[in-house]
Amino acid sequence: MSLDQRIDPDLPGCSKEADLISLSNLVRCLSCHKPYPEQGVPYRCPDCGGLFDFADWPHFDNSQMDSRATRMWRYAHVFGLPDEAPRISLGEGCTPLVWSRAFGREVAFKLEFMNPTGSFKDRGSAVLVSLLRSRGVVAASEDSSGNAGASFAAYASSAGLKAKVFVPAYASGPKRSQIEAYGAEVVPIPGPRSNAAQAVLEAVEKGEVYASHAYLPFTLPGFATIAYELYQDLGQAPGAVVVPAGQGGLLLGIGRGFMGLQRSGLIDRIPRLVGVQARACTPLWAEFHFGKKGLDQVTEGESLAEGVRIRNPLRSRAILDLLKKTGGELVAVEESDILPGRNALARLGFYVEPTSAIVWSAMEQFEGELHDPVVVILTGSGLKSP
Repeated sequence: MSLDQRIDPDLPGCSKEADLISLSNLVRCLSCHKPYPEQGVPYRCPDCGGLFDFADWPHFDNSQMDSRATRMWRYAHVFGLPDEAPRISLGEGCTPLVWSRAFGREVAFKLEFMNPTGSFKDRGSAVLVSLLRSRGVVAASEDSSGNAGASFAAYASSAGLKAKVFVPAYASGPKRSQIEAYGAEVVPIPGPRSNAAQAVLEAVEKGEVYASHAYLPFTLPGFATIAYELYQDLGQAPGAVVVPAGQGGLLLGIGRGFMGLQRSGLIDRIPRLVGVQARACTPLWAEFHFGKKGLDQVTEGESLAEGVRIRNPLRSRAILDLLKKTGGELVAVEESDILPGRNALARLGFYVEPTSAIVWSAMEQFEGELHDPVVVILTGSGLKSP
């Protein structure tokens, strides 16, 4: 399929150029500061190759919430999508917030594994695929260790897009089967996670549209809806939020969501954000604690927490800046603590995958140091792991 065949400007639901101005104003290249193009879906700046990000985070306004919309789409005014963009939804968001006793205190667990495809990724995929659809994309590729690929495959199928997903050959069987069940083409790549990322870039060089959950910033407003939901469920900002971090997009999106609430005057402080990585691959943790020199000791080691096995997080600077400005923290979890953490969560009634379970050891490390209410994000279903 040629590039022209992958983007169809006459596709029903495709917005005209005038409708895309708001998005171009919000998103700019971090290197040359040029706005996001008003046509196509480039994953990097066509002029300098820089990374795109939100130069101005969409303003949260309670009065603009759409009470008629379902679930997370009530917050559509902060997604930065064109007004006429279709809303591709499978019922994501508004996940349960369940209280349980852990480490001698009451802790609120946000059950993101109850999203339609079994992970938090659905919040980002809904926004990203809606954008792709609004720009006439009919076929796109992604790379993923599992959850992002499954989520993208599901939402692409719902939107009528042809999806291709490059996965590490070690990705768990249930996740690969899930991707295939949605009708996406699965391309297994031997070696570490970074090999799959390189393989998809080679395909993009040949003209494929890259619907990257890592390079493209459009998933972040979807993740930010977790912050809005927590604020509304609790009636205040949490004291702390504990989040698994690989690329770190979930951590960044939640943090920016709380910053948006603070700028709107709805909360007076940002909760302490605690990002959690597996010791086998800890680039964010190493740079946070030891600076750039800490990265010299980081490897992409094997880990049960395959979803956070990311050697080079693309938005590390933004994540580290956010944590340092808001008093956040990054912690590393030993491999030997992952399965005990999964089992402990299961005994509370939460069956999650190992990637999600690293939060348990993190809570143990911070016992007594986190202010109430403490919220723990459980990101992926245990049914996805062998």
